[in-house]
Amino acid sequence: MKYHFSTLFLTLFGIVLISCEKEKTPLTIPSQYDGSAYLANTTQEYTVRTQLDALVTEIKKGRSSGALLDYPTLLSLYQTGNPALQTLATSYYDSRLNGTGNWLDELAKSSGGAYTPGAPSGQGGVFNGYLFDENGLEMEQMVEKGLFGAALYHEAAALMHSNVGQPELDRIIALYGAHPDFPNTPTAAKAANPDKNMANYAARRDKNDGAGLYSQIKQNFLTAQAAIKAGADYNTERDAALASLRLNWEKVNFATVINYCHSVVSKMSATSPTDSDKAASLHAYGECVGFVHGWRNIPQADKKITDAEIDEILILLNAPYSATPTSYKFITDPLNELPKLTQVIQKLKNLYEFTDQEVEDFRKNWVAEQGR
Repeated sequence: MKYHFSTLFLTLFGIVLISCEKEKTPLTIPSQYDGSAYLANTTQEYTVRTQLDALVTEIKKGRSSGALLDYPTLLSLYQTGNPALQTLATSYYDSRLNGTGNWLDELAKSSGGAYTPGAPSGQGGVFNGYLFDENGLEMEQMVEKGLFGAALYHEAAALMHSNVGQPELDRIIALYGAHPDFPNTPTAAKAANPDKNMANYAARRDKNDGAGLYSQIKQNFLTAQAAIKAGADYNTERDAALASLRLNWEKVNFATVINYCHSVVSKMSATSPTDSDKAASLHAYGECVGFVHGWRNIPQADKKITDAEIDEILILLNAPYSATPTSYKFITDPLNELPKLTQVIQKLKNLYEFTDQEVEDFRKNWVAEQGR
């Protein structure tokens, strides 16, 4: 009897020791990101960022009346680089950007002329400082804002499915458009390493109170880095931080769609909108379409929104992926068309469970509001 008691005691004591040995120390998350290897790890990502800047800069030349864009030049900027933007893009979005009649080609064809919204035999051209195709869609936004999702996020999400270490995490920050400083501003005069691309829009959606989307994404990166440094026992914490990062990145994208929908409704609900108001509205609307369309055909494992929901929104935006857009109607028939944008806002509010206050806050560019 004594033998059995001793054996049982020793067994239980051993289990307790093993349990204590396996208990993990809580993860300590620092307040600053360690960027000591950042520049060395992100050479390729900065090449892509530079190439996107160069492509957009070339496209913007078409905003000047009479300026002609050259399709081979645009295509070369999209296809050149190591890696090229084309290499990072989803196959679907790549199919929309090159080839006869596609978006880069349409940019070249629209340039040099003048655009009149809703003209019976319309052609693309410049309208009050922006270049539109004959349907009133600003192809510049289809390229730039679309590639934020279809190329930059697409590549970042692919990296998150690898065994993410410090080099991969640094690369993801660069693709997001931030820097280990996380300045929460795109204003060069306010920061040595200002935010670009999606990080720029995250800053705009963030009230700088420590609780907004920019702050949440920064915390995701800090948590992921702390878990990586703590070792393989903390891979679960790392992966949870990366999953939260993907969702918050997506929320920034679609919160920005809400922002631009608000802008169009506000300007075009005025009693007598000027041509400047109309052009600015079509520009803001084009941003909406680009931000939405860029997420189409990103793998479902990497996003909350489905392609079916994206297609519903594109239809409400008068820019279905498989038919000719009628973008100009938001300018020529605002009374009947603007309610569609309110529907887009409501769909996105429900999908991402944004509060009423958040949707209201998304009206504002908080960087401009706060002078940061």
